[in-house]
Amino acid sequence: MLFLWGCQTHILSMLQHSKHTRSKEQRYEGASTLYSPHTFESIHSRVSETCCSYGPTPTNIQPPDILDKQIRLLPGVVVDSTTPGVHFGDVSSDVAANSDFGKGSTVNATFHSTCPWNDLLTNGNFALVERLNGNSWIPAYDDDDWSLRFKWPRPLSPKSFPALEWTIPEDAAPGVYRLRHLGASKPLIGSIEHFTGTARAFAVC
Repeated sequence: MLFLWGCQTHILSMLQHSKHTRSKEQRYEGASTLYSPHTFESIHSRVSETCCSYGPTPTNIQPPDILDKQIRLLPGVVVDSTTPGVHFGDVSSDVAANSDFGKGSTVNATFHSTCPWNDLLTNGNFALVERLNGNSWIPAYDDDDWSLRFKWPRPLSPKSFPALEWTIPEDAAPGVYRLRHLGASKPLIGSIEHFTGTARAFAVC
């Protein structure tokens, strides 16, 4: 239960329950729920009665933003660094030049990067697949697609080398593509700075 003293609060309640035929068996669903296969109907009935007893419910309520009140037990990032002469977003291991890939193949690239904890890029992306459209590059896939993966191995140094892996879907349109990485670097002194970098272009047949 959450208490926010000194301000008006609204209680938001969400309940999830699965209804399976396995509830009839004395396994997890049957042994660990009070009403077994009737749990969903019981909860739905009680919650409906409770909600209706309070009268009309506002529809524009949003949960309070308590991000700044959360306690973080993990240590923060001290500093990010790269090899001298190398910038964040530069490619460490690039796609081979003049490469052609078929559907189902996997394209890889590794970047000089930073710890993703610097900025979680909420509603953004750490990885993109861009497709050439005329003279412009447009996003075709991002890291919420199952085909594209952003892999960050936690290093024992301030240097990071995440890999972008794209397994080309069967419905991918033929054309010229490239991988793009986005991130944010933390200097020892100063504010966090965002960066981006791209790998070499390749063709999808």
